[in-house]
Amino acid sequence: MTAKQTDAAGDEAEIAASFDEAVNMTPSKLESWLETEESGEVGFKSGGEASESVGHHSGRRIVEIKRRKVADRTADDIAHMHKVVSYVHRHLAQRPKGDITQTRWRYSLMNWGHDPAK
Repeated sequence: MTAKQTDAAGDEAEIAASFDEAVNMTPSKLESWLETEESGEVGFKSGGEASESVGHHSGRRIVEIKRRKVADRTADDIAHMHKVVSYVHRHLAQRPKGDITQTRWRYSLMNWGHDPAK
């Protein structure tokens, strides 16, 4: 293994560890959440109101990634995992004051696999 390959493998392992920490919902819990009305009502919809939000689509990708064997993860999976970690960290820093139980902020994070109420 070359030094470059070793670095890439280390980066992937670091991203995977951060992803596993950021995504605190199980695939089945996330899948169930994505079926709710609340899930579909939050997030940016790049294709207009009738389209799926970016976060909702991400949630479906997260379920796929979490169910895939680690050895079968693709470069696209790793890139998405990095995107998820970045999103979760960025939005956790914007936590609103007060009870977050029924907030759009929480629902948006949940679409990305992180339930801040856990």
